[in-house]
Amino acid sequence: MELKIIESDKKKSKPQGALGFGKYFTDHMFVMEYENGSWGNARIQPYGPFTLDPSASVFHYAQAVFEGTKAYRNEKGEIRLFRPRDNLLRMNDSCDRVCIPSFDVDFVLDALVKLVLLDKDWIPTQSGTALYIRPTAISAEPALGVHAANKYIFFIILSPVGAYYAHGLEPVGLYVEKEYVRASKGGTGHHKVAGNYAASLKAGEKAKSLGYDQVMWLDAKEHKYVEEVGSMNIFFVLDGKAVTPALGGSILPGITRRSVIELLRSKNIPVEERLVDIGEVMRGVQNGSCTEIFGTGTAAVISPVGKLCYEGKDYVVGGGKMGAIASQVYEELTGIQAGKLADPFGWVKKIFG
Repeated sequence: MELKIIESDKKKSKPQGALGFGKYFTDHMFVMEYENGSWGNARIQPYGPFTLDPSASVFHYAQAVFEGTKAYRNEKGEIRLFRPRDNLLRMNDSCDRVCIPSFDVDFVLDALVKLVLLDKDWIPTQSGTALYIRPTAISAEPALGVHAANKYIFFIILSPVGAYYAHGLEPVGLYVEKEYVRASKGGTGHHKVAGNYAASLKAGEKAKSLGYDQVMWLDAKEHKYVEEVGSMNIFFVLDGKAVTPALGGSILPGITRRSVIELLRSKNIPVEERLVDIGEVMRGVQNGSCTEIFGTGTAAVISPVGKLCYEGKDYVVGGGKMGAIASQVYEELTGIQAGKLADPFGWVKKIFG
């Protein structure tokens, strides 16, 4: 498949001051379409809106998946992508779950590189910033009826971003949700499907109204085992071991989660992937055997947890401060991403410099 490049002749003004997250978008986007049994019409074009029929199936049956990864630019002028192939492979898995046709990972990765290079002047260089990359696929068949569509749009947009949370690395507060559930085994929780996030909004809004940053989800069957947090996987340091809920069909297999596990094990820090009973966590927070909790994800990278609200009561974690293991992982992971530290794992794809 040929890739066409149509450059914009009207460049936008770049943002000044604090970037926030997902508020600004670059001059170009990648688009390709699926019709008549194959992906085609691949192009990089000026960023702009789509025109979709009101009957487009994505509006009615939510066939939509997405991914998130980042590009970094350091003082050497290098542009560094963090594990982009892994994100695209996971996206194909998500596509399969909701019957969106798979795509050629190598072709899309090459297009992504060309897109980032075309808009490289948008990559921020201040500490803690990056160019967020959002690949998305949606169904676009103009017809009603519950069935897999026969027409799709795949696109990639870019956004210069700062910290995901306005308070940066300050520890967040989590609300342990016991009424609503995010996902169940056999559903779509293991995939980055748009509907998962719609289903999480009600509890998320409740948590925010009570003064907490995110929801900590429990399992759908027993409301007993920790699964993940709104936009992150979760880790607990229990008796000196890093413990994270095992993937079991309802938890997103995070790329940052996997990176943290590999990084910790390379430092001979014990890691356990297993069922994590919320009762065990709360006892550990109270008796001091749970010394820290932190989230992991592309958007926030590492997010320390300073307090948990469980059954209407607040519990302070690790003195309300970022713990030693979370701090070490953050420094090493961001150091690798930015090129300040060596990359012994081969995670970074350097595309310029």
